[in-house]
Formats: sequence, C-alpha cells, structure tokens
Amino acid sequence: MSAVTIPRYGGPEVLSFQDLPVPRPGAEDLLVRVKAAGVNRADCLQRAGLYPMPPGVGSLIPGLELAGEVAAVGDGVIRFKPGDRVFGLVAEGAYAEYACIDHGLAVPMPDGWDFVTAASVTETFCTANETVFELGGLAASDSILIHAGASGVGTAAVQMAKHLGATVLFTAGSRAKLDAVLQLGADHGILYKSFDFVEEVFRYTAGAGVDVVEDFIGAAYLMRNLSVLKEKGRLILVGLMGGHSAEFNMSAMLRKRLAILGFTMRAQSVLEKRAIISRFKERWLPALSDSSIEPVISATFPLEKAAEAHTVMERNENTGKLVLTMT
Repeated sequence: MSAVTIPRYGGPEVLSFQDLPVPRPGAEDLLVRVKAAGVNRADCLQRAGLYPMPPGVGSLIPGLELAGEVAAVGDGVIRFKPGDRVFGLVAEGAYAEYACIDHGLAVPMPDGWDFVTAASVTETFCTANETVFELGGLAASDSILIHAGASGVGTAAVQMAKHLGATVLFTAGSRAKLDAVLQLGADHGILYKSFDFVEEVFRYTAGAGVDVVEDFIGAAYLMRNLSVLKEKGRLILVGLMGGHSAEFNMSAMLRKRLAILGFTMRAQSVLEKRAIISRFKERWLPALSDSSIEPVISATFPLEKAAEAHTVMERNENTGKLVLTMT
C-alpha cells in the first residue's frame, strides 16, 4: 500500500511517500481501506519530534482520524462487516491506503455523508465535546472564549456552544477568519493581532468576563486567560503553541476559585477513547447527521501532497479542517 511516513524529524519536507505492507487487523480491529484522513496539529508536532508517542505506538505513519470502507474484520468483531462505511479515531496510521482501527473507535457513516466530511469530524468534535462540555461544563446560560476560533476544533466548538445556547467569543488572526467564524453563529470575534483580547472580553461582557476559556496557546496566554474568567471559571488547556512554561501568580485562582484543566486525546487508553466516542455519538452525532452543525473544511489534498497540507497548517492559513484524500 501507499503511505506517508516520517523517516526523520523535521519540517514538512521530511514526509516521505512509500510502499509498505498492508497491516493485519487484531482480534478487535477493523482493517479499513482509507478514503480520507484528517490533518491535525498533532501530526505536525509528531513530524517535528515534539509530540511524545504513547507506549506501544510507533511513529512511522502519522494520522489520527480516518474515513473509509471496511476491508476485513478481526475475529472478535461482530458489529461491522466488510463493505461498511466508517469513520473514527486511530493512534497512528491514517495517512495510508489501509489502516487498522479498534472497533470501539469506529462509527458508521451517516447516510448522505462523503468520506471527506466524515474524516473531518472525529478528532475535532470529540476534542471539543471533552474539553468544552465534559471538562468545562459549559451550560446554556454560560459564556465562553475560544482561542483559535477558525481552527478545526475552534470551528467545531463554536457551533456546539451556540447549538447549546451559550454566548461565544473567539479570537482569530485575520479579518477573513473572523468573518467566517461569525457566519457560524459566534457572538463576538476578536482580532488578536490588533486588539487586546482581555480588554475586548471585558468590553463585550460589560466587565463580567466569561465562564470558560478554551485555549490552544498555553504559557503566553496563561495569566491573561485567568484574568477574564468569572468566579468559579474554568480554563481548559488543549495546546501549547505559545510555550510550555510561564510565571504563575496563584492569587487569581484562589480569589476567584478557578480551575485549570488539561486535555490531550492521543495519550489516553483505548477504553478511555471508546468512552469519548460513545459520548460524542450520543450527544453530537444526531446534530451532525441532520446538518444542524457541520465540519468546516478548508481544503483537501491528495495523499502524496501531505507536505503541502502540513505547510498550510503550520502557516495558519486554514479556516477549519484540512483533509487528505486517497484515490
């Protein structure tokens, strides 16, 4: 099979297109003929050698989510059969013509979906559900600040929060991205390159602040994020694009009884991921199936142009998801 591999760490140019053996499914796995694979920031970090792999997982073929047709099933699988159209999470291996996926992490594709749509859903909407709702406890009466609102997770979180009825503020780096996210229903966008997001949050909320902050930046935003939270507010850390370490004044946390919670998907066990998939299917798959909310797809690339997709992501040129397609 054709596959994209990481022969050494470095920039997008290190990605290599190789012919490799088709993997063999384990007892609880599906072998999927991959039709599309989502591109995620974690893939770029893995390629650069900045994303530690979980125990037992190699780093040869990147890719955390896929959509395709079941080619074979393991001996312990009863819910799926060859020919079924599925999408879901993998720990690695989606940038290839074939990949194995645990049967509990695979979801039947709704009628009317194409493979590009399906490959755009799992990582972003599961991450948004776990962070904004499971950890952040966002309620309809709450307000939230979503950084990187035009990212894949950002565009998913904006739609999900508005579907619930919450007030949504977000940051973006360009006017085009700001306008695109406002079209998804967000209440207020902040051009972070031109305006101080702290001042803008307090201006829009008449000094009240927000209940939840969804953050992908990390150290550079830590104290400013805490400053815009209301009493008992929740800061959810999903990324560290602005650094790993920061000076931390704990007085705001104590005074306002704040919580800081962290999340990463890949490091969790298969059983934990199965629970994440189950929560996603129960709460959000109906709304996705009837198009009440939808993945935002920025661009597609053929598998052999995976390096171009990584370049676009690292330059922050995308609004929504980037997807690789297989012929």
